[in-house]
Amino acid sequence: MDSSLILSNVLTPPVLFFFVGLTAVLVKSDLEIPQPIPKLFSLYLLLSIGFKGGHELHESGLTSEVASALIAAVAVAAIVPVYSYFILRLKLDIYNSAAIAATYGSISAVTFVTASSFLTRIGVDYGGHMVAALALMESPAIIVGLLLVRVFINREKAAAGGEKEAFPWGEVLRESFLNGSVYLLVGSLLVGLITREEGWNSVKPFTGDMFYGVLTFFLLDMGLVAARRLKDLREGGPFLIGFSVLMPIFNALVGIGIASLLEMTPGNALLFSVLCASASYIAVPAAMRMTVPEANPSLYISMALALTFPFNIIIGIPIYYQIIQYFWGLA
Repeated sequence: MDSSLILSNVLTPPVLFFFVGLTAVLVKSDLEIPQPIPKLFSLYLLLSIGFKGGHELHESGLTSEVASALIAAVAVAAIVPVYSYFILRLKLDIYNSAAIAATYGSISAVTFVTASSFLTRIGVDYGGHMVAALALMESPAIIVGLLLVRVFINREKAAAGGEKEAFPWGEVLRESFLNGSVYLLVGSLLVGLITREEGWNSVKPFTGDMFYGVLTFFLLDMGLVAARRLKDLREGGPFLIGFSVLMPIFNALVGIGIASLLEMTPGNALLFSVLCASASYIAVPAAMRMTVPEANPSLYISMALALTFPFNIIIGIPIYYQIIQYFWGLA
């Protein structure tokens, strides 16, 4: 495997600043990012990637290729939590298994953004409809995770002679579709789609030129947060540490296989595989904390943020692309 692609990915400002933040905590520096700023940058990245995706989706139109990719994205987001749940049940209870499974069925917008920046840097095109796939993959995983909790908890209660719990559909659907990150991403996508070329040109200095710098600063903060979460992984032990790395690889391979069947371009195939491989550390944890308080947040947040996220942005993205190059006959 060509290590130069991995090295070129690591030696970029966003990834190097992630290491700066990571090592700052490990060497006990007093580096601190004031809390409202990372939240603002997170909103900016969602707005920018959504707006750009809407603009590019207008350019490409809703073709059969686009429709098949979006359907596949929703299907993956619904299926990944199911088989992840049964693997996790080998070691964990129902609540933690379902919460972690939903986390790995959902997506990381920043991992997607990093992958799209990687493609831009190496000169590989990708479609704006992949942003729509990003938006669509958040909610199904939350819904399936909560369904898993209800189904298996009710089964246990029925076996013990207890009463079944009613499923809070209104609360679940609201948390799935109206949480801030999903709402802003979908809203930005629609604005970009409606305003077309004129809208894109009017805000391009903001959503385009500033994007890479904001991503760099945001990953600095992500390095700080990830390093602080490392100690929480001790509670999970080797099983969950292994799951945090091996499950993204497996899901990426599933994504690459689906992308090959759908004859996606190499750029779209990478973004699709990254969506399959990533894990949510914002939207799903927020939903799980509210609807499954019995699950331990230090497990699913730490796994997604302290291991899966760094693995994907440092090593995973270039490895997945090398696999795509091989199977697409580009290597």
